[in-house]
Amino acid sequence: MYKYICLIILGLVVTVGTMAQKTPEAGKFVFGGYGEAVAQRMWYTDDVARYAYPETHKGDTHGRFDLPHVVLYMGYEFGKGWRLSSEIEFEHGGSGSAYEVEYEEAGEYEHETEKGGEVALEQFWIEKTFSSKANLRMGHIIIPIGLTNAHHLPTEFFSVLRPEEESALLPCTWHQTGVSFWGVAGPLRYEALFTSGLDAERISSSEWIHGAALSPYEFEIGNAYAGAARLDYTIPKLPLRIGLSGYLGASALNSLKWKRYDNKNLKGMVAVGDLDAVFDNGKLIARGNLLYGHLSDSYLLSLTNKGLPSAGPGARTNVASEVLSYYIEAGYDVLNLFNANQCGKLYLYGHYGFYDSMYGHDSRLQKQGWYRKHIYAGGLNYYPLPQVVVKAEYTFRQFEEKYNYNNEPTLSFGVAYSGLFIK
Repeated sequence: MYKYICLIILGLVVTVGTMAQKTPEAGKFVFGGYGEAVAQRMWYTDDVARYAYPETHKGDTHGRFDLPHVVLYMGYEFGKGWRLSSEIEFEHGGSGSAYEVEYEEAGEYEHETEKGGEVALEQFWIEKTFSSKANLRMGHIIIPIGLTNAHHLPTEFFSVLRPEEESALLPCTWHQTGVSFWGVAGPLRYEALFTSGLDAERISSSEWIHGAALSPYEFEIGNAYAGAARLDYTIPKLPLRIGLSGYLGASALNSLKWKRYDNKNLKGMVAVGDLDAVFDNGKLIARGNLLYGHLSDSYLLSLTNKGLPSAGPGARTNVASEVLSYYIEAGYDVLNLFNANQCGKLYLYGHYGFYDSMYGHDSRLQKQGWYRKHIYAGGLNYYPLPQVVVKAEYTFRQFEEKYNYNNEPTLSFGVAYSGLFIK
């Protein structure tokens, strides 16, 4: 069987290798990145018991300052269609630690964690371009499921933070080690990916598969595999781009302790389907996204996960058999009304969305009402330059009245950039 697979791959390489392709010059170095700085005031508590005891926390507030994502991008052209690309991401300012001398303890040295945050290699891949229609990418790559994963730069969405309806349910940005084959043919862009599966231990009731792609170990578990695909079709005359993406992969066998699932014959198949669209004529921008996800064996996975060791990285919660989210947003450049485009662009926008992280579940599992959320938002995006945006946003996270939870309003301000410094 492996002989035939190798012959197919060889034939593919020979075929696309004969296509005419003008490649960038060898030795070209590209450097850039993107980043966000955010300030927020929330008119609700961040106490973990705010849904268990809503009356106790009515009227509480809190605030945050944050650097959600700061990314440095570097690329290099080797020549003959071969290139390298990498992104190093500092989430929430990165992590920090230091040695301190404790003078009250006879001058002993202590090693302390100074701050939270993460430093991650978001992308690292080597790519071979055969033609514009055929490119092979190998390494740590973005899994472009949904609108935000495919277009995650802070200049590509209105909200101060990434849209909650997607980022609360999916890894965002979703990046894993694997292989991608992609190309562009006229108005159509396609991509097909092969990677490792998700980790069933890290699927949760409130965030579904959000944390299941990030390995807590020094390696990504590869006991099970997954595939993903994305199609984008652009209609220039409108101008409108429509995207369709999907994912399918096993999660139960991709746990480090996979036998606890295998003994029960659990697969934990994760299936995700997503439809998104963007209309952008420079004056009006409208976006929409519809996400549906399914997980097999959710009841037995829930029972198994709740019995995981408390010291491990597992979520130890019930998990949904189905999740659903959608949102629509639209913004208009009001400076265009006054013929003041030399001042940049100022988009006034509105947003509505919904998501439920336990949309479908086994009747034997308990579901909390706070899993089901409606999001109302509006604000301003000011672009003095295409690469720089200043944002202000008011968000109202609403729960259904029958659950008696406190609604969660937030006022957010942000400044962000995205661009190449050397190209």
